[in-house]
Amino acid sequence: MDYQGICFSVKEIARRAGGFIREERKKLSKEDVETKSPASFVTYVDKTSEKDIVSALKKLLPEAGFITEEGTASYSGEKYKWVIDPLDGTTNYIHGITPYSVSIALMEEDEIVLGVVYEIGLDEIFYAWKGSPAYLNGKEIKVSNSSMHEQCLIATGFPYYAFDRIDGYIEVLRFLMKNTRGLRRLGSAAVDLAYVASGRFDAFYEHALHSWDIAAGAFLIQQAGGKITDFSGGGNWLFGGQLVAGNENYFNKFLDVIKKHLG
Repeated sequence: MDYQGICFSVKEIARRAGGFIREERKKLSKEDVETKSPASFVTYVDKTSEKDIVSALKKLLPEAGFITEEGTASYSGEKYKWVIDPLDGTTNYIHGITPYSVSIALMEEDEIVLGVVYEIGLDEIFYAWKGSPAYLNGKEIKVSNSSMHEQCLIATGFPYYAFDRIDGYIEVLRFLMKNTRGLRRLGSAAVDLAYVASGRFDAFYEHALHSWDIAAGAFLIQQAGGKITDFSGGGNWLFGGQLVAGNENYFNKFLDVIKKHLG
């Protein structure tokens, strides 16, 4: 499998989708927004973007299945499967703020072998394939080397369902507010993870996540020298709905905080 060649094709597919998303924002109206739940939305842009991405990826790798946010394609045991979020950060998008992104990952059996995150507002494309470093717009990126709480800027997201863990979540926020450089909540988990991979953020955590939110970004972090686990330090992060990410130097300190309140 030519992972590099496929990755470069996926980059172009993501860019085309991003161009469509960018242009459609100029004419999006309130009537175009459908409500999935009180804080979860979808538009014709999400759906059309996903259909276009799926169509292009089917031509690129006809034997692959799909895991997609909007359900326009399916997976039925294929060796290869694409994991796609056609517009991560829809709430940002409909309110006219950035970031929002396209996230595409390829899995071979149970292993992620390729990841692309295209942040549309800044025209930044993050990508990696099996055996490669991680890149941003053609330049290699690495996670940060910070090792102490007071050196670190942390990213997170606010869940819009599964509020049973909210007390522990607040306790983690309380500790991080007091002991780190600060917290950021950008509204696109794919971008959060890409920023950890590029060293802009030192760590990230969130629960109530889906595989399409995180597959590509998590792979970028791994290829950039970082670590990924679930809240207990295990490997059930892709489909388990919870994820901790960070650089190698800081990760264990950060995970200890998560374990104490959320593990």
